[in-house]
Amino acid sequence: MEDHWITSAGIDIGTSTTKMIVSRLKLSRTSSAISLPRFEIVERELLYASPIYSTPLKSGDEVDAERIGEMLKLEYGRAGVRPSELKSGAVIITGETANKKNASQILHLLAEQSGDFVVATAGADLEGLLAGRGAGAEQRSMQTRGAVANIDIGGGTANAAFFRRGKPVGTITFHVGGRLIQLDGGGAIAAVSPSIRPWLQASGYRLHVGQVVSYELLREICTRMSRDMLDYLAGGDAGCRLGALQELIVGDPLTSVPPIEEWMVSGGIGQLMEEAGPANLAATSIHGDIGPLLASMIKEAFSRYPIKLVQPDQTGRATVIGAGMQSTEISGATVHLDASLLPIRNLPVLKLQLTQAIVEDPIKLSDAMTSIMQTGASLYEHDASPPFALALSGVANVTYASLQSIADILSESFTRYFPGSLILVVICENDIAKALGQSLEKRCVGRPKVISIDQIKVEYGDYIDLGKPISGVMIPVVVKTLAFHNKSEGGKHR
Repeated sequence: MEDHWITSAGIDIGTSTTKMIVSRLKLSRTSSAISLPRFEIVERELLYASPIYSTPLKSGDEVDAERIGEMLKLEYGRAGVRPSELKSGAVIITGETANKKNASQILHLLAEQSGDFVVATAGADLEGLLAGRGAGAEQRSMQTRGAVANIDIGGGTANAAFFRRGKPVGTITFHVGGRLIQLDGGGAIAAVSPSIRPWLQASGYRLHVGQVVSYELLREICTRMSRDMLDYLAGGDAGCRLGALQELIVGDPLTSVPPIEEWMVSGGIGQLMEEAGPANLAATSIHGDIGPLLASMIKEAFSRYPIKLVQPDQTGRATVIGAGMQSTEISGATVHLDASLLPIRNLPVLKLQLTQAIVEDPIKLSDAMTSIMQTGASLYEHDASPPFALALSGVANVTYASLQSIADILSESFTRYFPGSLILVVICENDIAKALGQSLEKRCVGRPKVISIDQIKVEYGDYIDLGKPISGVMIPVVVKTLAFHNKSEGGKHR
């Protein structure tokens, strides 16, 4: 197989809007004929982009999953693609929609309707990364000295992702979005999101449902919200308003903010920034929220900073483009697996860094393997199948004897700590997956069954989705890097 096209889909269910794309990804062999097969995605082609729908709600805290399913069925038909043809891509639930009580139900529904392709639940970090890739910030950072930041602002959150030299270097999320304050046509407050209330109170604003507000007050609120966020991203500490700023940040602040050379805005607010700003209350509330005014005030606020504002490749569809066209990687072709075990979704990653000294010393190898298994046992359920993926890295050339030693100790340690697990997943950074998988299979004798893949780089704290095999020799993988800044681990997962 020299070249092969696969069909990919991206679905983004956001606070305000839902959209879908279908694309084709071209796989080509990038290794020589005398080397182990290595395939990479070398071309991406957008085939179809759906209209942008308003996200349907049953109530304030529940998304209408059935209507979303009907919409996607219609759009698959318009795109001329059957779900069974999809081999990669991602579904993400973004913004405040991820907090709706039936978010997991929606993911299960979409997984059932979307063939075998990979389904990725959204975290704010993943959402920011995908939007940054779809908007072009990752690519643009290859031509700049400093970092490029994409700020993807939708109805409920603003996800900022920083890229330097083509690599993601940080993400942060803010409670900034067009639907956080909703209005009726007469300028009365229809709803205020609980997520923005702490910042409003810390900033001295008291809003309540039914209150009639002025255009000037809303303009002031949007201006202060914009400046707090941009001050932080520009590297300032927001001075005496640090207390209010902390209420605007979702989760922990960054340890340090990368110096930004350029920034851009995607998402629904980015799209609204291309239009003329509203001059009165009626124009502000045209969509039933503060979105148009927030976009106008953010656009105005950028002039306060010595950072170049650039136009993104995509605005309203940046996240869904990233999910459908930029989220997938391809494993090496030397894999060992049982295709009936796939797909596997949302699998946490533990990583074991091997050195030549560890590999060549059975005692050191056993100690290292025991330590990683103890970590896994403290975090994940013992009978989960699989409980996690074990990533092995650090050794480029492994002898036959060392490979057998790794297989002996890994199989014994895994079955001791996870006796109820029916699947063992191993990710090899280098080209040993097939040989290691076969060696593990001999020792495990089908319990657990072994999936061993290579040429995928992951880190501790990542999550991965493994899709169905392509041409029987490699699998699509979505690596969800969710741990850029300090986040504590806790509790049992899966």
